[in-house]
Amino acid sequence: MAAGLIIAAPRSGAGKTTVTLAILAALRRRGIAVRAGKSGPDYIDPAFHEAATGFPSFNLDSWAMVAEQLDAAAAELTEAAEIVLIEAAMGLFDGVGMQPGRTGAASDLAARYHLPVLLVLDVSGQAQSAAAVARGFLLHDPAVRIAGVVLNRVGSDRHRDSVAEALRVLKLPLLGSVRRDATVALPERHLGLVQAREQDGLAEFLTRLADLAESALDLDGILAAAALFSVSGASGAMLRPPGQRIALAQDAAFSFLYPHVLAGWRAAGVEIIPFSPLADEPPPDDCDACWLPGGYPELHAGRLAEADRFRAGMLRFATSRSMHGECGGHMVLGMMLEDAAGTAHRMLGLLSHATSFAKRKLHLGYREATLLGDAALGPAGTVLRGHEFHYTTLRDPGTDAPLWRLSDALGQDLGTEGGRRGRVSGSFFHAIASVPAKSNA
Repeated sequence: MAAGLIIAAPRSGAGKTTVTLAILAALRRRGIAVRAGKSGPDYIDPAFHEAATGFPSFNLDSWAMVAEQLDAAAAELTEAAEIVLIEAAMGLFDGVGMQPGRTGAASDLAARYHLPVLLVLDVSGQAQSAAAVARGFLLHDPAVRIAGVVLNRVGSDRHRDSVAEALRVLKLPLLGSVRRDATVALPERHLGLVQAREQDGLAEFLTRLADLAESALDLDGILAAAALFSVSGASGAMLRPPGQRIALAQDAAFSFLYPHVLAGWRAAGVEIIPFSPLADEPPPDDCDACWLPGGYPELHAGRLAEADRFRAGMLRFATSRSMHGECGGHMVLGMMLEDAAGTAHRMLGLLSHATSFAKRKLHLGYREATLLGDAALGPAGTVLRGHEFHYTTLRDPGTDAPLWRLSDALGQDLGTEGGRRGRVSGSFFHAIASVPAKSNA
């Protein structure tokens, strides 16, 4: 059976991902079967987890997934693993709404699965005050147990010792301290970290992080802090597959598809056939559905506009088979995409909207989506949960029939969104899981 541990922090930007990757890389190098998960909606961190462990990293989202779906994803993570590390999003207790256990916060997972938490504290700019922060996390929720602390961005031995002395009063184990070091920071862009697939020298970077973990962290203590992570009888369908043989766009422009969704489709007997629009590849003709995931098409708009074989293949495919685009994929299905410099690039024109990355506005948050007509993701009335996260704006909303009616995490109506025309649909909404018809979610 697997053990489990949640790695969390008081806020975003505290260094959770670096600490998580360091532990994952070090444990794998020791020959330990380690897997990783991510709480909440995130495409980028799980790709780094997979690079560090060699296994897909699943998202565990207590807001978007009903209990059966959450347990199914958790159970698959524990298979063939000795230990599972779940990286939190934002702060440990940061979620939405008031429904207990359904907020999307990592603390929901800690309470549901009785998993202890390793708290990463960024102590730059503070010393003994870090103990006050730790005390607050110890006392905040009796269902959540803080098993130990890692200090991050420590300035000196004296700095570390002053924080450690204050923590002793709390009888909270100090399981490592990491010095301030800009060379172990991962590069970022507008949606988060630069993707793992785009990082030259990632293997060497992970080796450095493994070395860092061995020297700066109490790995044996961290292993001992983990608790049994057992999920029995778990099953739950995540997302209806759009076909039985799916042409999946996969490259640096199209990479945002949740591993738990892919795993669910494959478990249903679906074949996934990747193709690369950036390499000017068309979707294979022997597929019965095409899926364009999100990603960064705004960074590659010129190449996509010039990909004539890709364009011709997509236009041909759409005449007889279903096609769906999520976020970045939705942008490429439209008439035009304006890049950051304000240059307009012709897109596929399978939907009538136009988008702009030059006129940016952050769209961020959980969404519940109800299909307004039959589409690749199901019949009219199908309800899905997921999220939006993009800076792109609609330069022209187009004239297509809307795809969804959206509401936010608190149930506030956000109106209609997306488009559908014939067999083609697209939306800025990223689907995480379907809402079963009898669910109270």
